[in-house]
Amino acid sequence: MPKELDILTAEEKQILIDAIPYISILVAGADGDIDPKEIKSSGKITKLRSFSYEEDLRPYYKKVGDTFEERFFAILNELPNEVEERKQAISQKLARLNTILPKLDHFYARLYYNSLKSFADHVAHASGGVMGWLSVGFEEYKVIDLPMIKPIE
Repeated sequence: MPKELDILTAEEKQILIDAIPYISILVAGADGDIDPKEIKSSGKITKLRSFSYEEDLRPYYKKVGDTFEERFFAILNELPNEVEERKQAISQKLARLNTILPKLDHFYARLYYNSLKSFADHVAHASGGVMGWLSVGFEEYKVIDLPMIKPIE
């Protein structure tokens, strides 16, 4: 795990690691249909970011990527099947970051926050659309900004 996360408890670290699968499920399932392309893309993004992203975040994405698929399906199986109930449950889980991110140095808190938002945007664009147009549906658009997480400015 990245050294800047040493100040967090094991539970807080796990919440931060699980944020990526939760975001993947939230965005991919926002329209009621979790497209296998979105799942595959989410996994690829974590792997890619583990070696080709903001240097300070590479160890984080490496850790996330090591268990991404298992955590994705384990978390998905624990969540309600109904879309609105699932969104609400995920929003509550992600809102826990509002007490965790401020514990980090401001630079790192902002780095993680921006990375989570960027990740959500990438997942939303994974299912394509028509020649790149309309690739983000209305329901996905409502959640990719991660409104449950307070901005770190």
